[in-house]
Amino acid sequence: MPEAKKPAAKTDKAAAAPADSEGSECRDELPDDETVPGGQSELTGLFVERPESTTVIKGKNITFVAKVDSSDLLRKPNMKWLKGKWLDLGSKAGKHVQFKEAYDRNSKVYTYEMSIIKVVEGDAGGYRCEVTSKDKCDSCTFEVTVEAVQEEQPANILDAFKRSGDAGEDAGDLDFSALLKKREKKARDEPKEDVDVWEILKDAKPCDYEKIAFDYGITDLRGLLKRLKKMKKVEPKKSDAFLKKLEQCYSVDKGKRTQMHVELHDPNVQVKWLKNGVEIKPSAKYVFECVGNKRTLTINKSNLSDDAAYECVVGEEKSFTEVFVKEPPVTITKLLDDVHVVVGEKVEFEWTHTNTLFNQMTKMKDGVELTKDGKYRIKKDGKKHTLVINEATIEDIGMYYVYTNGGESKGELEVEAKELEVLQSIADLSVKACEQAMFKCEVSDEKVVGKWFKDGVEVKPGNRIKMSHIGRIHKLTIDDVKPQDDGNYTFVPEGYALSLSAKLNFIEIKIEYVPRQDPPKIHLDTSSTGSKNTIVVVAGNKLRLDVEITGEPVPTVCWMKGDTAEGRVRVETRATLSSFVIEGAERPDEGQYSIIVTNPAGEDRAELNVKIVDVPNPPENVRCMGVGEDTATITWDPPKFDGGAPIKGYLMERKKQGSSRWTKLNFEVFESTTYEAKKMIEGVFYEMRVFAVNGIGISQPSGNSKPFMPIAPTSEPTRLTVEDVTDSTCALKWRPPERVGAGGVDGYIIEWCKEGEDNWVEANKEPVDKNTYRVKGLPTGEKLLFRVVAMNIAGRSPPCTMKQSVIIREIMEYPKIRLPRQLRTKFIRKVGEKINLVIPFQGKPRPVVNWLKDGEPLENKSVGIRTSDFDTILFIRSAERDHSGTYTLSVQIDNMQDKADIHIQIVDKPGPPINVMVTDVWGFNAALEWKPPKDTGNTDIIGYTIQKADKKTQGWFTVYEHNRRPSCTASDLVMGNEYSFRVFSENICGLSDEVAFSKNTAIIGKTDLEYNKPAFKEKDMSSSPKFTAPLVDRVVVAGYSTAISCAVRAYPKAKIVWMKNKMIIGEDPKFLMQNNQGVLTLNIRKPGQFDGGKYSCKAINDLGEDEVECRLELSSVKPIITKLVMDSQSMTYDYRLLGTL
Repeated sequence: MPEAKKPAAKTDKAAAAPADSEGSECRDELPDDETVPGGQSELTGLFVERPESTTVIKGKNITFVAKVDSSDLLRKPNMKWLKGKWLDLGSKAGKHVQFKEAYDRNSKVYTYEMSIIKVVEGDAGGYRCEVTSKDKCDSCTFEVTVEAVQEEQPANILDAFKRSGDAGEDAGDLDFSALLKKREKKARDEPKEDVDVWEILKDAKPCDYEKIAFDYGITDLRGLLKRLKKMKKVEPKKSDAFLKKLEQCYSVDKGKRTQMHVELHDPNVQVKWLKNGVEIKPSAKYVFECVGNKRTLTINKSNLSDDAAYECVVGEEKSFTEVFVKEPPVTITKLLDDVHVVVGEKVEFEWTHTNTLFNQMTKMKDGVELTKDGKYRIKKDGKKHTLVINEATIEDIGMYYVYTNGGESKGELEVEAKELEVLQSIADLSVKACEQAMFKCEVSDEKVVGKWFKDGVEVKPGNRIKMSHIGRIHKLTIDDVKPQDDGNYTFVPEGYALSLSAKLNFIEIKIEYVPRQDPPKIHLDTSSTGSKNTIVVVAGNKLRLDVEITGEPVPTVCWMKGDTAEGRVRVETRATLSSFVIEGAERPDEGQYSIIVTNPAGEDRAELNVKIVDVPNPPENVRCMGVGEDTATITWDPPKFDGGAPIKGYLMERKKQGSSRWTKLNFEVFESTTYEAKKMIEGVFYEMRVFAVNGIGISQPSGNSKPFMPIAPTSEPTRLTVEDVTDSTCALKWRPPERVGAGGVDGYIIEWCKEGEDNWVEANKEPVDKNTYRVKGLPTGEKLLFRVVAMNIAGRSPPCTMKQSVIIREIMEYPKIRLPRQLRTKFIRKVGEKINLVIPFQGKPRPVVNWLKDGEPLENKSVGIRTSDFDTILFIRSAERDHSGTYTLSVQIDNMQDKADIHIQIVDKPGPPINVMVTDVWGFNAALEWKPPKDTGNTDIIGYTIQKADKKTQGWFTVYEHNRRPSCTASDLVMGNEYSFRVFSENICGLSDEVAFSKNTAIIGKTDLEYNKPAFKEKDMSSSPKFTAPLVDRVVVAGYSTAISCAVRAYPKAKIVWMKNKMIIGEDPKFLMQNNQGVLTLNIRKPGQFDGGKYSCKAINDLGEDEVECRLELSSVKPIITKLVMDSQSMTYDYRLLGTL
């Protein structure tokens, strides 16, 4: 394959432009002063070798290679080649784009190749290869530039000359037009001066770019600006806010979850997350997390609307990224079946995939993509697709493939040439004058037509001659036979090199009177030799034997089978001819027949032996004796009846379970009764049937075998290690086999033997499902070896044997309590809550566990203790105040002990304060004092809530919340009112259930006031519009009607104009505008996704105008409003959200 052409280096300094360095979208960037040998970026992630950007000449081939290291991967990585942003090249595989994959077991490196055959201009652009494996991913991008083929200049300048006219080489005048054109182009390419245009552009102002381009003949102004932008080197700026910014991109499958992380210098700073420039609000879909200086945005259940650009904003600094959401791959649920047909028959390949709307499938035959040229036709019925070939030919034989972006399937087509089988040939006839002659034959195909010939001349139907074709039977009937009908008759089927011939003999009757008597004589002629005359007849055929008899007078004929007259035989007797006829011969018709002729002159007798032969009975007891990875051994019993002819061999067929299409396995008869079927798919159930073949034909099929599955044992388990050892047991653990296959793993068998011996003992009779097992009953002090074998339907896998022996001996381990972090400080819970403390510990042999409370044995029945070999659990179903205290856990082995104290505090709401008194009243103020409550709820009091009520309304209003001191001053009391007070105490459980009322009241007395009435002055009410209540930004649910409101004051009355995104809202029925005494409301009926944006309201009168605006965002979640309060002054609503649905 020719190598890709690299761009030629230009010496002209003005033509040199910095190349874009394409690298992995997920790799780290190096500083300017750090480089990697070879000039490439540092390779990180899964890729060992990445495709590089290149330039290729149009029409040439090019190959890109990517290598992936799988040493740390548990599964085979999945590689995708993409063009642009979304186009999956896997669906375009064919002649133009080809893929190849290889695996090196030594280095555990996968090699992926993509070849573009005969590059065209449409192949230019950006490409991306993406590799994924479970929770790991990596991707890289590269560019392909396509150059046109460069025409070579003629070496001799005279070659550019042309002569006018067609007379010859030296005739006509010279035409220099071609040379002049080339010289003009060459002169135009030469610069007038040796000037570096790019240096001029670097120092010039942007307003002068167009003038400079015009002066130096640069016509592509857009390309000039792009190139100039690349030449300007941007110094990397170190971020003051971010320690680690967002990755360049994130890729996520549709319906999956993705997370974006940033790390900040200041852990206390606030961040904002934006999607396409719009701030994201926290919800069930978008979850914000803050851990130290790390900020995380989690997007749950990603869909195509989440494919967008995202920003993380800290102050004035931003970090950008892009999220790509991929559609789930389309897989094939019903695979292609193998098809076996005869030439001319219709072929149908059926398959079903998971997406009804998916049409980007590739159909191929032997690696070549199928085209819609009339021969191939695709039928679609929802998810079901059918590839139809109307008339199969020998050229259609091959393997057919169907590819989707998530799977593939293949099916083999076998086309067998037509073979016409003659079931009954035509026979010679001897017919007398005026009798009827009928030639009859039967072939295997009902659709076959043919012609009748007499002595090489085609026979035409007439009054006496009639031809018929009913099913597989062809007849030629001649009525009133005449001497000219004597001759050779031939039937020739159309389309086959086959002919059937027979002779018609015309018998002339001559009557001569012989006045004498002759004894009867039987003139019997058969092909058999010896004393017995044997006639062989195929079952179902008609047997007619004409026996000539002589004698004078005419003898009497009698046919007998054994001692019974005639049997099932029909006898037709004439003067000199007796016909022996059996219609549709059957096996009971077999036996010895006798013909006896008598007349007065004597008697004659002959014996006939009739043998009936037939196709054999079907074979019996077809069964599968063994399976391999893609093979199966089938055996069967011969048929009980061979049909009267020796068995020549057998034909085998197989099919997939559930399918109705049988596939032939052999076209030549197979003589043995054991057959090994090959080329089967592992993990698929198959059924077999067998036909017996003798000289007569093929038997009916045998009964289907029981379904069997070709399958191979798994590879050996891996990483067998010892987890624990005691005096008589050993705990083992291992990893599943690397290659499992379609049969899966049914379980594992663990075996052990003494070191130096080969007598392996099974530790478990039944396979275990888990990857851990404790072997019991082992001899103490012995050195033992262990091995594990995986079991499935195919049998045992190779064993995984431990390389080093294990000494069966108890390992001493000191007792140690692993106290969880949250229990190292005081453990606080509220009354009624559930307590469940799990505390792990270690120690061998198993330590003794004891619990104490405040130094005394724990005897409270409401506190439950449960202890296992590795941990102990303390649980309380409903906590009470008396459960508070210090719990001591001790684990002890002999004289070794470890202890841990756990401080549990059960808290409750406090009681009310004591002795609330109004101690002083002055002006519009009142001083209160009280004492702390007697019951603090087993915790500290964090504050008090004070409320007031006047005697007139008896309505309580909060004066202070979270007041820490046991005293306060109530201000802004209304003159002339009498007030009473009440106080709640508060701790971490909340406010006290009971309240303490003040024992006395505070009376705010009236003072003597004198009112001086001012002189009346009429006020000028005219004013320019001014909004007293602005519009407020809102987030509403799509599909639910909403309204935005504001209030305006103006005199004279102002004209109101509502606008959306600076466009005036007209008489749109979706919007309803209301004005109620200056309160302006815009009602939006069932807003959709396109109704979001910036709304504004403008008020205009003669004195001026004023405008307010707000932003309306729409969400797809439904809020739950728990509290709705209306402010009568601003005419706005305040609500609290409990969550979203």
